[in-house]
Amino acid sequence: MRECWRAIKAVLLQVHSVAGLLLALLLAVIALTGAIMSFEDEIGDYLNSGIMQVAPRQAPALLPDELVARLTAGQDVGKVSAVTLASDPSVAVHVRFARDEQGARPSSLYVDPYDARVLGAPRGEEFFATVRKLHRWLLISGDAKGWGRQITGVAALGLIVMLVSGLVLRWPRRSGSAKMWLKPNLGLSGRGLHRSLHAVIGTWVLPVYLVMTLTGLWYSFDWYKDGVVWLLSRPQIAAAKMQPKMPTKASRAAGVSETAAPIGFDPAWAAFLHEEGSRFSKALLTLPAGSGTVIRIRSWGKDSTLDTTRDEFRIDAVTGQLVSAERYADKTLGEKIIANVLDIHRGAFLGWPGKLAFMLAAALMPLFSVTGVLLYLSRRRLRRPAQPRLGRLMPGE
Repeated sequence: MRECWRAIKAVLLQVHSVAGLLLALLLAVIALTGAIMSFEDEIGDYLNSGIMQVAPRQAPALLPDELVARLTAGQDVGKVSAVTLASDPSVAVHVRFARDEQGARPSSLYVDPYDARVLGAPRGEEFFATVRKLHRWLLISGDAKGWGRQITGVAALGLIVMLVSGLVLRWPRRSGSAKMWLKPNLGLSGRGLHRSLHAVIGTWVLPVYLVMTLTGLWYSFDWYKDGVVWLLSRPQIAAAKMQPKMPTKASRAAGVSETAAPIGFDPAWAAFLHEEGSRFSKALLTLPAGSGTVIRIRSWGKDSTLDTTRDEFRIDAVTGQLVSAERYADKTLGEKIIANVLDIHRGAFLGWPGKLAFMLAAALMPLFSVTGVLLYLSRRRLRRPAQPRLGRLMPGE
């Protein structure tokens, strides 16, 4: 039995080492970019505090279509794709733009809600957009439609293999001792110190890494996403979410005609206000990317603390009819988990302490890359002297 266990551990060590050597650099890049984005919202609010607020006035704020018309009348800022409006009269309107013919997206703008005066472009937006592309898609062309997300998904699967194999390999004889699991031996040096840091700190961050990888796979593989939706959602919700979307070209071929004139925000905005009243804190209105007329409105309540705890409405921009309303409070526990995948992935569901813990865990990934490579090289050096000794024992020497 003992020999069998040694053989299993030898195989696991090889699997752990090979996976680590192949994925060390890639995992370090993904983890470090994730750490950089941990407090993106807070950093953005700090950098742009001067252009995100306006002085409240007695005059009513402009309706979205009038605001967009004034904004685009005297300058070529691109095609508006979304606006974020707030119930607070002192908060500026955030305007986002569609990609141009070259696939580039112009910088968003903060705009005065009373006269459409441009307050400025948010600082740090382009930097974080680049970091996000590196984190999710490794800057590979095609973004979400390219090979980048599959590569990061494979890296996540490899990390799961390393976490499980590493846990088995370091299982101490006194498994009930917290000291054996959690206290590194800093009195060691060389290989012993590298092994202690690799194993003990790896135990500290193992739960965080498991959460990161299991939620990160959501963004890499459609089969994984569909499986989670099927497992956690009610049948009718799962069927709706898993229904494939018809591409724009295919919809045109099927006889869906494009609208004769560009659609506006006002009818949908009026319908939303009639539905929600003053219960919302901010609302993001997004125009359809294709030829449809349904505007998506994401709404955050005044007591919302997470970006993903939002309601979602779909309203026809031509008729003003409410097409669907998906309220966060009506979701089951499983559906709330699905809605909060991003905040779970980055630790935000635990508040700022969770975000800090996940950021530190991600920042520690290079430590495992470095100590893992050092341990591998030291094993190679320890094995090398054995071969000449065997040679000297052979006949004829």
